[in-house]
Amino acid sequence: MSSKILIIDDDPAFNAVLTRALVRRGHDAHGVTSAHEALEAARGDPPSQVVLDLNLGGSSGLSLIEPLLALNPACRIVVLTGYASIATAVDAIKLGAIQYLAKPVELSAVLAAFGDDKPKPADAVEDAPLSVDRLEWEHIQRVLRDHDNNISATARALNMHRRTLQRKLAKRPVKH
Repeated sequence: MSSKILIIDDDPAFNAVLTRALVRRGHDAHGVTSAHEALEAARGDPPSQVVLDLNLGGSSGLSLIEPLLALNPACRIVVLTGYASIATAVDAIKLGAIQYLAKPVELSAVLAAFGDDKPKPADAVEDAPLSVDRLEWEHIQRVLRDHDNNISATARALNMHRRTLQRKLAKRPVKH
């Protein structure tokens, strides 16, 4: 068996599917659906690898990175999210995650993220600039983070109606 993997995702179906897939591949994997369960499991048997959902029941999964690393400094954490943004990716890496992946994600991508200690440079750097819609999404995410995820304060800072901001946040981010 390979190292112990803890899957922390509040979607029980996704959690169960990912856990089963990892177990079938010979990994010692265990899934939990809340921050409380995650810390309890990690205190009992600190994992060497963690798959962490960015959004755990409305709170940020990023708040678990530091406590998990305190329990096992060698722990390798991969953050998964359905709402990827540059701002949260930077935050995740600064806090100690080794990789940040956008859902939907292939199991092979998750396993590859744990594979090497050193990140490999991209084979080819994309030359196309981000679209205006993607730039807007990134800017909204940055301002939202700067205002501690307070929608009203973010709307005021962006000089935008609160409902308009809520509609924009409810949409999936544009690709590029």
